[in-house]
Amino acid sequence: MPEDDPEVTEAEPEPATADEEDDEEAATSLSNSDVCTKYREAAKIANLALTGLVQQCEPGALVNELCKFGDQVITQKCETIFRGKVKGKPVDKGVAFPTCVSVNECVCHNSPLESDAQPPLAEGDVVKLDVGCYIDGYIANAAHTVVVGAQPTPEAPMTGPQADCFMAAHLASEVAIKLMRPGNKNAQVTRAIAKVAEAFGCAPISGVLSHQMKRFVIDGNKVILLREDVDQKVDDQTFLVNEVYALDIAMSSGEGKPRENESRTTVYKRAVDKSYRLKMRASRYLFNEANAKFPTLPFTLRAFEDERQARMGVVECIKHELMHPYPVLFEREGTTVVHFKATVLLLPSGTVRITGLPPFAEGTVKSEKEVDVETKAILSTSGGGKKKKKSNKKKKAGGEGAAEEEA
Repeated sequence: MPEDDPEVTEAEPEPATADEEDDEEAATSLSNSDVCTKYREAAKIANLALTGLVQQCEPGALVNELCKFGDQVITQKCETIFRGKVKGKPVDKGVAFPTCVSVNECVCHNSPLESDAQPPLAEGDVVKLDVGCYIDGYIANAAHTVVVGAQPTPEAPMTGPQADCFMAAHLASEVAIKLMRPGNKNAQVTRAIAKVAEAFGCAPISGVLSHQMKRFVIDGNKVILLREDVDQKVDDQTFLVNEVYALDIAMSSGEGKPRENESRTTVYKRAVDKSYRLKMRASRYLFNEANAKFPTLPFTLRAFEDERQARMGVVECIKHELMHPYPVLFEREGTTVVHFKATVLLLPSGTVRITGLPPFAEGTVKSEKEVDVETKAILSTSGGGKKKKKSNKKKKAGGEGAAEEEA
């Protein structure tokens, strides 16, 4: 081993006192107006990237080019805001989750490298778009599903199993947000989603979790199960005011049990609680670059200057559990998969969705099925909290105006 090769080292942090932890919690909570501002600005950028990606989803578009486009929009837009310093340091900002473009039965995490050839988009493809942005560690995630090519209209709407799947994903998202209010339980949300899926003859995707998010934490310990399975349980949790969640809804017209195939995993996250003295030069290159650029948030191997070194180095890092993989998952061929994701703030004034685009134009998706009476009652409720004064100002959908909505 050459003398000048970098080594993997980790400094032991000084333990924080209880008072320091309380101060940190207050400073990074939604009760701090500056924190709210940063979440909302990150949401605007995520929505802008998502809007641009939808416009780029045309026949002939290449998946890896779309992924690069989404990341570039977020990176370039982040450079124009919060240019000052906090405690003498520049504000950390950028991509919170690499842009993923998953087509048809591909469920998620498809973010190919330059060397991974994938067919161009074709008319009728169902494309899931997943993005994330952060400002000073405050994260806004979003996902949307679009059909490539000629769009349905009220005169010629989408129908059949595909329409059922779109409606199930949309209404599951709506009912979940209605139930995400202080005092309610995560299990209530899971049960309500199951009812919506059953009503439309669809299946929630197994293994999908909606995580609480905190500063620089994309996958907090408080979670909502999309689907309750025998082999996956989570602790009962109560929603509290000033919490932030990434609500993740993925519906399938099939059985909802995704699998890996030969597609290369390219999205990873550093396992901050693990350490190991890596042997290979390529592994040390990847680990040290990831520690410097992506110490806590997910990243793609596409983000590294030396893709070959990154591809070689990740093998040893995974073997010794230094990184968590986000594998590319697939349903059975021919299955429709619809994915929506929204960042949700549990404010004292009510539950607010700050990311996400309208699921489809009004009247363009028609299903012969409908939800039960109990679900309709939940959907008809307000978001709770203090009532806001009505405003005549029209809210923008996507782009610079975040898709902000009180449940």
